[in-house]
Amino acid sequence: MSGNKKEPFGDLMKSMNHFFQEKPVKNFLQTMDDFFKNPFPFSTSFHVELNETQDEYVILAELPGINREQIQIDVINNYVKIIVNSLNVINTEDENRQVTKRQESYQQSTRTVPLPFQINEKKIKASHENGLLTIKVPKHKGKRITLDSIE
Repeated sequence: MSGNKKEPFGDLMKSMNHFFQEKPVKNFLQTMDDFFKNPFPFSTSFHVELNETQDEYVILAELPGINREQIQIDVINNYVKIIVNSLNVINTEDENRQVTKRQESYQQSTRTVPLPFQINEKKIKASHENGLLTIKVPKHKGKRITLDSIE
């Protein structure tokens, strides 16, 4: 008897499966999957990490393929702002090696890192090596206050 019994939504499910396997819908769903894997493919951001040691804060920024001349670091109050400027030039030449078309695109990427105190820009140290920008911000040395005992 169970062999003759039909699933109540069996035909509907078959129709829906068939619909989602059709070319236009399947391509649309693939596009949506790709979007959520990489939602901002033209993002101008870069990875920044903040680490704290006993004496300092260390900011690490991954900047592969970026030259030292493209990097600008600004300190404003308790913020460290990392700016990366990129100019891309594409020349199209004819058979005589004459430039027939020139395209230039300028891109600026910025990340701002807040710290819990006013930064003394004279004490910051920064280095750039093998695509890794390292910024070291020393912590302020405050005076420790001892509590008086009440007798």
